[in-house]
Amino acid sequence: MAQGLIEVERKFVPGPDTEERLQELGGTLEHRITFQDSYYDTSELCLMKANHWLRQREGSGWELKCPGVAGVSGPHTEYRELTAEPAIVAQLCEVLGAEGLGAEGLGAGGVAALLGPLGLQEVAKFVTKRSAWKLVLLGAEEELPLKVDLDTADFGYAVGEVETLVHEEAEVPTALGKILSLSSLLGVPAQEKPPAKLIVYLQRFRPRDYQLLLESNSFREKLQETKHPDSSLG
Repeated sequence: MAQGLIEVERKFVPGPDTEERLQELGGTLEHRITFQDSYYDTSELCLMKANHWLRQREGSGWELKCPGVAGVSGPHTEYRELTAEPAIVAQLCEVLGAEGLGAEGLGAGGVAALLGPLGLQEVAKFVTKRSAWKLVLLGAEEELPLKVDLDTADFGYAVGEVETLVHEEAEVPTALGKILSLSSLLGVPAQEKPPAKLIVYLQRFRPRDYQLLLESNSFREKLQETKHPDSSLG
C-alpha cells in the first residue's frame, strides 16, 4: 500500500468549558475556520466497508484515509493519510479491484478522472465550523505537538478530536499515550468514543447507506464500541 503519515486520533464530546480548559493547559488557538467536505464512495459503499474514507475538502484537495496496522485497542483510531493524488489513485484501484484502470493511464488525470470509471459518487456533503488548538503537554519526556479540533457540523452535531501525526508504527504507542493523557486532563471519560461527523450524517440523512454499513461485519464491530447520540445502538 502507498505510504503516508499515520494519524492517531481520539474523538470526544466537547463541553462548554473545553476551550477554557485548553487555555489553562497552555493550549494556543491557531484559528477558527469554516470548510465544506464532500465524501465519495460506490453505491454499495465498498470503500467505507473496507475502512477507507475518500474526502474532497474545498480548497484543500483530496484525502484518502486508510486503516493503520491493528495494534493497541482502545477508544482511539489509527489511519494512514494519503494526500498525493497518485498515491490515492493507486490505493483506490487496489481496494476496488481496478488496477487495470491505472495501467491504462486513467490515473494520470488524478482522482477526479477516476470517479466515473470506478463508480464513485458523492454520498455526503456538509459544512463544518472548527476551532483548531495546538499544545504540548508539560513535563512530557519527548515533545510531541497535539492538535485539538472542536467541530460543529451544519446539521447540528458537535464533536472534538485530539490527534497527532507520526511517521512510523513504532511511534504510535507514545503518541497514543499523550493523546489519552490530554483527553483525561480535558475530563473525557476513559471509554467515550463518539462517532465521526460522516457517520452521524449518514445515519440522519442517508439511512439506506447507514444500514449498508451496519450490515458490514467490520463496521458493526467498530460500532459496538461507539456511543451514538441519535440511536438505540448504545
